[in-house]
Amino acid sequence: AAIAQNTQDHSKRRVAYYYDANIGNYYYGAEHVMKPHRIRMTHHLILNYGLYLDLQVYRPFPADYDDMTRFHSEEYVTYLKKSVPSDMNMLDMQMVKFNFNKDCPVFDGLYEFCQLSTGGSLAGAVKLNLKKSDIAINWMGGLHHAKKGQASGFCYTNDIVLGILELLKHHKRVLYVDIDVHHGDGVEEAFYTTDRVMTVSFHKYGQFFPGTGGLKDLGAGKGRYYSLNVPLKDGITDDSYQGIFKPVMTKVMERFQPDAVVLQCGADSLNGDRLGPFNLTLRGHGECVSFLRSYNVPLMMLGGGGYTPRNVARCWTYETALAVGKQLHDELPYNDYFDYFGPNYRLHIGARQEKNENTTEYLKKVQSMVLANLENLPFVPSVQMQPVPGDAITCLSDSSFARDMANPDSRLHPSIMDGVTQDQGEFYDGETEGDDRKNEYNAKRAAENGKENDAKRPRIDE
Repeated sequence: AAIAQNTQDHSKRRVAYYYDANIGNYYYGAEHVMKPHRIRMTHHLILNYGLYLDLQVYRPFPADYDDMTRFHSEEYVTYLKKSVPSDMNMLDMQMVKFNFNKDCPVFDGLYEFCQLSTGGSLAGAVKLNLKKSDIAINWMGGLHHAKKGQASGFCYTNDIVLGILELLKHHKRVLYVDIDVHHGDGVEEAFYTTDRVMTVSFHKYGQFFPGTGGLKDLGAGKGRYYSLNVPLKDGITDDSYQGIFKPVMTKVMERFQPDAVVLQCGADSLNGDRLGPFNLTLRGHGECVSFLRSYNVPLMMLGGGGYTPRNVARCWTYETALAVGKQLHDELPYNDYFDYFGPNYRLHIGARQEKNENTTEYLKKVQSMVLANLENLPFVPSVQMQPVPGDAITCLSDSSFARDMANPDSRLHPSIMDGVTQDQGEFYDGETEGDDRKNEYNAKRAAENGKENDAKRPRIDE
């Protein structure tokens, strides 16, 4: 039986979902808290809940050098491409310059990892630009700390910035919302002086990485008041979080009126995270997704932080369900990583008995200051007309020449793969998908009922 159930919705959303099976193979190191394997765990939960039936499932084409240098410096991307793990054993001035260290180590396949993460966000942005989907999901992305020429906070390439730059080709104004426990400093820094992108970050502030994101960080020049920060303290609960999130975001949507929204869904703001001190549950975290989804604006949902893998998988599966408008049973379906979710094997996690240091007075003060800053914004900033640049993945709009140039021995061209969503033989729920009718439960019952009826039916010779 299907585990995912429909919930009431005004219209069915077209949701594009990007995933590459190789993403779970990358390994930061034995003692590192970042585990790309959590994305594979998420994917398996999504499959076994049956959510793939409501998704357009795509394997993104890896971003190339030119894609990455639309934001990052050529010197940095060149070093990223040629670096090898053995570089960590020697004192290299470039490593210091580009901030490679224990937090941001060089590991096997680093450049390919960045290509997949960035490729998913670029493909999602192009898909939204072409109006082929309403929501794009890339749990491989959301690496919000990466700078133009530096790695930072486990992040190497800023797929969010590159995705937003792509969205700006077709959308006048883009809103970026960050609900990771850490401040989205890399994205804020990239758009600090523009009024076409508003960045809003809800995060832990004070003696906490990266140390930025105070109330007075508002943007500069033309971007003054287009960077908003909501600094929070330890132990914030679902009710407290939504008590400030909804009023602030309601005002942001009213004043800025974005044409597209990018939501970074970092799961380290959940309770029980190895690095985050918040006390959110899946419902409180997911309410942010539901709230922004309700505006019916093109939405891109990205991953990010999250250092307790089993809870990351729970969170992003739940939020995938919210995106497609499905309700999930709390009892987890069996999957390849079922043992990770013990001892209760449930989807939802409960709040912890911890002190919420965010008092009502403190939250009211922060809210009033943020709303006061929003009052300085002009209503719906205008954008001068300009030529629309070509798409990052050009084959989605004009594929004839690219198909001819493609090498079918290595991989089908993305223009072909983009039209391939899911195959019923690739994902299946049970025996019925294999067309083995002799072993089907219904077929056996039908045969048994047939025999019973034959026994009851009067014979001609009687």
